[in-house]
Amino acid sequence: MSVVTVQGVTKQYYRDSLKIPVLDGIDLTVNEADFMALMGPSGSGKTTLLNLMAGIDRPTRGSISVAGTDITKLNESALARWRARHVGFIFQFYHLIPVLTAYQNVELPLTLTKLTKKERTKHVHTALEIVGLADRMAHFPRQLSGGQEQRVAIARAVVTDPTLLLADEPTGDLDAKSAEEILVLLDRLNKEFKKTIVMVTHDPRAAAKAHTIRNLDKGVLT
Repeated sequence: MSVVTVQGVTKQYYRDSLKIPVLDGIDLTVNEADFMALMGPSGSGKTTLLNLMAGIDRPTRGSISVAGTDITKLNESALARWRARHVGFIFQFYHLIPVLTAYQNVELPLTLTKLTKKERTKHVHTALEIVGLADRMAHFPRQLSGGQEQRVAIARAVVTDPTLLLADEPTGDLDAKSAEEILVLLDRLNKEFKKTIVMVTHDPRAAAKAHTIRNLDKGVLT
């Protein structure tokens, strides 16, 4: 069963009167519990495609369905609610809030839900246990290593049990050992918890963990 269906998606940006094409007629299907790597040179449109799947950006033309919802037809407030429920996003530079503890950073997406404080606590504990950081929940980001910060960011991404995990160069800012630990964790989330993952990477070692590899070049999928 497909979780993501991208049909005829084109994305252009405008700088003054200059039209900048980024994606050109993209068709892509991501099946349930797949782990897909999107590869390609810098500027090939990988992150743009990821942002479109996340509902962070909108295509110029074409449609994107995630878990049966055509997200290109949602207005901004509906899209924000949809995103909070269905998408977990993992960034290259973690984007943790420095004045919040690991626990508070992970809890943040749950504050948008109707869960009680007790239910939120249970979800946060589970997410931090999955990433192996239950003993670090009172630590602030500055007290953690880069690899630990990224694991907190992954816990934050999975705490709502999203339909889709999107990872943009999740190992790009890490040393080789930490990068390998993050890839093992993503592999476990996929195999053990059946998470559907799309990961943008330019690292062949990272892509090797994926089941499916698609290449983008100058806005075209090859």
